[in-house]
Amino acid sequence: MSDRRTTLDKPARPAADAGRSRLGDVTRPVVRDRRVLIGPKSSTVLLAVVAIGIAAALAYALFGIPFRTLFDQDERIAERSEQVDELEAVVADLRTEVDRLHTEDGIREAAREELGYVEAGEIRESVLGYPDVPTDLPDGWPYSVVTEITSLRRGGLPAPAIATETPPTVVTSTAPPAGG
Repeated sequence: MSDRRTTLDKPARPAADAGRSRLGDVTRPVVRDRRVLIGPKSSTVLLAVVAIGIAAALAYALFGIPFRTLFDQDERIAERSEQVDELEAVVADLRTEVDRLHTEDGIREAAREELGYVEAGEIRESVLGYPDVPTDLPDGWPYSVVTEITSLRRGGLPAPAIATETPPTVVTSTAPPAGG
């Protein structure tokens, strides 16, 4: 049993290692044949690629995202400024209309337009325009004459689109003129 070593036996330490710890054995260089990565270039290149990737991601997070957000904010601010200008113009128009409606003439005009108000001695008459005639007539003898007549009655203008507006209202006055 003296030749065989058991797990409990400690190896004999040479006299040169008398003051060193047992970690000295772990830190010694590995034989080239037993290395996992052969050559220092492989691990250095891999480490450099990882470091560049991390640096690029960090630079994008610190500079790229904020600048993109800043430029997007400039565009949104310009859009909002245009909207504010439009809204201010609408508010100014509404204020002008409200000021006009606070006068006697404005009240009278609004009553005529909105409620159909007619003062004493006036008669309300609605004037309707000509009815629309068909303009998609076929080509040929009797229809070409009708097409010319309708274009002349319209003053030589092309046929209008289908009218959806309300007919104009004319108010005629039968009362004698004031002050005379």
